[in-house]
Amino acid sequence: MYAIIETGGKQYKVEEGSVLFIEKLAGNEGEAVTFDKVLLVNKDGQVTAGAPTVAGATVTGKVEKHGKQSKIIVYKYKAKKNYRRKQGHRQPFTKVVIEKINA
Repeated sequence: MYAIIETGGKQYKVEEGSVLFIEKLAGNEGEAVTFDKVLLVNKDGQVTAGAPTVAGATVTGKVEKHGKQSKIIVYKYKAKKNYRRKQGHRQPFTKVVIEKINA
């Protein structure tokens, strides 16, 4: 059994026990989180697609930890004009373990 959920503007295929690194969520470590934007559910080969979401379907998970991804460097420059800007960025994330798909 698997489902496709939407969170943080992205779509993820999840199964029970799977681990997700998603955009940062509000909530402390150890708390339960519920995703109610379920776009598709596959239960024993029977596919239920939503328009746009599956009615009554939810996915529950547990927030395992919050963190930041590795740094990326944003470098802007214009040739021959002595214009250079260097900036770093670390995107925050939330690690979620999927516990149950309710469909």
